Amino acid sequence: EATMISFLRGRVMEADGEAAVVDVAGVGYQVLVSAQTAATLAMSMATSTSGADVQLFVHTHFVKDEPLRLYGFTDLGERRLFQTLISVQGVGPRVALAILAGMEAGDVVRAIATGDIPRLTQVKGVGRKTAERLALELREKILTLPAGKGLPAPAEAPRHELPRGPLGDVYGALVQLGYKPAEIEPLLDRLDPARPVADLVREALGGLRRA
Repeated sequence: EATMISFLRGRVMEADGEAAVVDVAGVGYQVLVSAQTAATLAMSMATSTSGADVQLFVHTHFVKDEPLRLYGFTDLGERRLFQTLISVQGVGPRVALAILAGMEAGDVVRAIATGDIPRLTQVKGVGRKTAERLALELREKILTLPAGKGLPAPAEAPRHELPRGPLGDVYGALVQLGYKPAEIEPLLDRLDPARPVADLVREALGGLRRA
């Protein structure tokens, strides 16, 4: 099992914008850093001639058959946001760092909490599917982070009665296939209940795959 490093305090010996080397009691740790942390380190180094003292909140990232990587943040809240982002399937550390570099922490929280997919996809490396997954999985959780404090809770999704008749059969079939009610409901209004259920299910599946 990999050793988990969660905090480093030492002197920055090198910093190139993406990574820094921190001397901790004579051992140099290479730490990949966020854009905000890189800017903080650069400012510290500019005012110091012998290396800047720094403390970093660290996320130790372990992937089988790959080297251990350390990700460092001068702000604890930013580390928590980073760890929350990478908890979503398909969002690795590089994508999470790109999101943090492309948006202020409060904007990240707001975009996810409100399902602002266009704003999320403006970040390089974030496709529509990834943005939708972030909004779906983190909608409630994201507001508990420090960057989410003070932001209004997302509005409750309107509770619809389950559809009846042929549309109810379509709804049930799609739920059985693993689709979420929030994905299915917008499509039901477009379907003609007079048509055979099998045709309606095929049409709905076509709409879900295009989304």
